[in-house]
Amino acid sequence: MAKRSYTVNAKVWLYPGEHASWHFVSVDKKQSTDIKERYGKYAKGFRSIPVRVTIGKTTWDTSLFPDSKSGMYILPLKASVRRAEGVLEGETIDVVIQVR
Repeated sequence: MAKRSYTVNAKVWLYPGEHASWHFVSVDKKQSTDIKERYGKYAKGFRSIPVRVTIGKTTWDTSLFPDSKSGMYILPLKASVRRAEGVLEGETIDVVIQVR
């Protein structure tokens, strides 16, 4: 399976709810469709796709998760990464996603 890199420019959003603390970015529809077509058959639990992500100087391994409402993948942003890179809710950031 050939690995592909995706560059995403997206707004950071907070998961809705009373005790929400999970921050995400959404992968645009075109890229989400491409990821699903290329790698969907290799999905893990919850139909997640294992990825390596870079924001600024910080790189970590995580997974993309499909959002059934929008049809796009969403990427959770770890608190330690947000702190290291100074990322806040509502900001638009550049994210490089490499499928593992």
